[in-house]
Amino acid sequence: MSDPNKRVPFHIQNENTQRRYLTGIDFDPESLQVVGNEWWIGDEFGPYILRTDHQGRVLGVIEAVVNGKLLASPDHYMQGRLPNLPDQLGMALFDVRRSNGFEAMAKSPDGSKLYPMFEGPLFDAAAKSVEKKGDKTYVRINEVDVASRSYTGKQWKYLLEEVGHVAADFQMLDATTGLVIERDDSSEGQAPACPNEPRTDCFTRPAGFKRVYKIDLSTANADGFVRKVAYIDLTRIANPKRLAKLGPNEANFVLPHLGPEGLAIVDATHIVLVNDNNFPFSSGRVIGKPDDNELTLLDIRALVEAK
Repeated sequence: MSDPNKRVPFHIQNENTQRRYLTGIDFDPESLQVVGNEWWIGDEFGPYILRTDHQGRVLGVIEAVVNGKLLASPDHYMQGRLPNLPDQLGMALFDVRRSNGFEAMAKSPDGSKLYPMFEGPLFDAAAKSVEKKGDKTYVRINEVDVASRSYTGKQWKYLLEEVGHVAADFQMLDATTGLVIERDDSSEGQAPACPNEPRTDCFTRPAGFKRVYKIDLSTANADGFVRKVAYIDLTRIANPKRLAKLGPNEANFVLPHLGPEGLAIVDATHIVLVNDNNFPFSSGRVIGKPDDNELTLLDIRALVEAK
């Protein structure tokens, strides 16, 4: 990607070059939707939504201004270099934790709306903690109107099953239901598991929580929390025809990676998942060996039909 027409509202790494290519210092692109003749890209740093043409040239940058409030991380261009967590300064100067911006961004079937979803919970200044309901944290889904290139102010809340979980991807099935990858953020691998002490010949933190949830936006409760309808456990995927090409080809197939982070709708009853292999640091399949990027095709008929 590049910014030859200087649409990015801050100095980029290649500011004084002719072609002005963007780098990983400028943005952290994590999600992408094709909108008409443009690409709309969700970024974790700002967080921002970048609009580019099909050659990757920036057409504009949309700030996360929701109901008149700018939701910014410490890496937003209006911030200085700040700590990862707001309360480390004793005051809330930003709402989005570093690297917890728009990991996921779904699109409505008619293409009129986008739904950027934060990877982790926002900071609640009044409570001096991240946003919670009871003892669980939650993340927010926002609505963006494509025509006006702005946030509508409409939001939903997605309740995470455990503190420390993150939302890794989000795609819509139809106008009201969608699929969300929810995962833990500290485990990978499956077997062999270590017997309670750290060793180098086994997985010390075997993959625990990796799921694809079906959610329903239309039946959110009065507090805005979406309903979780059903889920696929990615550590126990039914494999009756023994179709696995990687890992043990057994009755239950496992995606043991730290980060299953990509979800694509193939057709009415199939999705493809892909892992972020964090090359060369993640080793979920074979101890000590960097993971491949794996594409996994799943039949989700039962999930689609779940009510």
